[in-house]
Order: sequence, then C-alpha cells, then structure tokens
Amino acid sequence: MTQADPAKPASVTAEADERWMLRAISLAEEAKAAGEVPVGAVVVKDDLEIGAGFNRPISSADPTAHAEIVALRAAAKSLGNYRLPGTTLYVTLEPCPMCAGAIVQARVARVIYGAADERWGAAGSVFDVLGSQVLNHRPECAGGLRAGRCADLLRDFFKTQRRKDFE
Repeated sequence: MTQADPAKPASVTAEADERWMLRAISLAEEAKAAGEVPVGAVVVKDDLEIGAGFNRPISSADPTAHAEIVALRAAAKSLGNYRLPGTTLYVTLEPCPMCAGAIVQARVARVIYGAADERWGAAGSVFDVLGSQVLNHRPECAGGLRAGRCADLLRDFFKTQRRKDFE
C-alpha cells in the first residue's frame, strides 16, 4: 500500500481551481481600486483559504509587497510555519523571479496562475525558477486559468494609467 505524499495537496478538482482563481481575481480588483497594479493571490490548504493578498508595493513603499509575498506571509502566519507543504497558490499573473523564489522556499506544492508575464515571468515565460532542476523543490505549476480576464485587468489598468499621464 502506498501512502500519499503529505507535501502534495489532496486531489484538487477543476471546479475548486476555478473557484479559487475567481477569489484571486477579486483580490486583483481590490488592488486596482487601491491604485495598485491589479494582481491578486490566495493560498489554499485542504480547500480552505489560509492566506490572501494583493499587490501593495506603492501603498506600503515596499518593493517586496507583491500579491504572492503578501499571501505567503499571511499563510505562514496562519499555519505558524514558514513552510507551506500541501498548499496551492492561485495568482492572477505568472510569478516574477522574487516571488518564484519565495514559493520554492515555502515549499508550496502547486501554483496556478492566470496570465503569463512575458517580461518577468518565472514559471517558464522568461525564466523557469519554479521548474529549475537545480533547486531542491519544484511545485506543480499550470498557467492560463482565466488568463483572458486576468490579462484584461492588467491591460485596462495600464491603459487608464497612460491616460492619466497625458492629462
């Protein structure tokens, strides 16, 4: 008899992935309303939210306050552990190298992201930190869930920002 790997989340359904990505999108909308780049993230364990966040670098004057970092910090505090085995991180934009490094350090089991980031993506678009064979942890990773909606949020935000710059 084989035992389940405790570091991997129990089987997650497509419906659960969809539901949690919608939660991340709602967080991205909060970021947009706050004048931040609209990226949202949620950490889930056993189909329960244990951490959530949205981009806050501008309002917090903190270059590390990306949605993923905010969500990972909240999840670690919730569990009382800097390691987050058996968790899934849902994020509306492909993680950057900084966030991907934090994901690896936290031992997140799965990463599901919406839109690819062709400038900073570290889950395969530009870099592949999450799939690197030289690191000691490689989360399962999939992109493209609700990619259109996630990309539209970003596109609309930057279009509005450019308009403001010309006013």
